[in-house]
Amino acid sequence: MIRRTAFRLAPFAATVMLALSACQSASATITATRQPAPTVDASKAAVPGEATAVIAGGCFWGVSSVFEHVKGVRQVTAGYAGGSADTARYNIVSGGGTGHAESVQVKYDPSQVTYGQLLQVFFSVAFDPTELNRQGPDSGTQYRSVIFYNSPEQKKIATDYIAQLTAARSYAAPIVTQVVPLKRFYRAEAYHQHYAERHPDNLYIMYNDAPMVRHLKDLFPDVYQAPQAMVEVQMY
Repeated sequence: MIRRTAFRLAPFAATVMLALSACQSASATITATRQPAPTVDASKAAVPGEATAVIAGGCFWGVSSVFEHVKGVRQVTAGYAGGSADTARYNIVSGGGTGHAESVQVKYDPSQVTYGQLLQVFFSVAFDPTELNRQGPDSGTQYRSVIFYNSPEQKKIATDYIAQLTAARSYAAPIVTQVVPLKRFYRAEAYHQHYAERHPDNLYIMYNDAPMVRHLKDLFPDVYQAPQAMVEVQMY
């Protein structure tokens, strides 16, 4: 398993070159395809408001960076879901035995973007739904892909969309993304928030996460926004 700390803290040139090589190898597999819009989706709200989606697709740095660039998204928070409060800490979750998945809470205006549109972006550019308990260079159950629904409507939209993509054979391998009820979302440590935006020169970000945002801009110009256009961007 390649750990992100190798890219973040390597003090010597040899280690940096090794990390760069590993990043480049991982980035070579990054692909993206604009998937079709869900045939089952919520209608856009008539008036502005706020709704919440919680999803997991590998390292929360990359998934966060994608949704920070989606129009209608008001706030993006990196965190943990799937486990208990006493283990919702990065140094414990990283061991892979807590039940948590690195997750992202997306607060959005349903009058501007629908839940189904968020899932369309998610499946198109933010992760590979056919990878089990891993994403790119990161492996372990904490990197599994999950849609944590908080209402029957979200459950139906998510399950129907996965069935739609499966029927269309959108991927060469079966989709392994879980759809499970959200019990609770736990906010991650401050230094994980908006990490990619604050550390664009980090090797891990450059070769694993930045391409996702470029794919979003290229494939979804109708929903792409610069991060400063968000209603709220929390800096730490």
